[in-house]
Amino acid sequence: MNWLLLVVAGLFEVAFAFCLGKAKESAGNEMYLWYLGFLLTLAVSMALLVKATQTLPIGTAYAVWTGIGAVGTVLVGIFVFNEPTTFLRLLFLSTLIMSIIGLKAVSH
Repeated sequence: MNWLLLVVAGLFEVAFAFCLGKAKESAGNEMYLWYLGFLLTLAVSMALLVKATQTLPIGTAYAVWTGIGAVGTVLVGIFVFNEPTTFLRLLFLSTLIMSIIGLKAVSH
């Protein structure tokens, strides 16, 4: 169950990065709403991470959480914010994904 919480926490990390990106593109009240979304998703992400680390090793949990956030944020950047997709960028993204899977596989 805590692995599921950790994955959801990582997805909320992606959400708070998305909110930061949208806030950067916005102005006025809309910008403040995106920053509010950032704070809310940040709080949920942290709370779920704390809950997950009650039974998972902290080093593994933190690495998986940041890895999910990094992979998801890169994908959001590519698909939502039109960031470039180069061979090397995709290569390193795939190695990051394999590292996350590897950490999960060797953790008890």
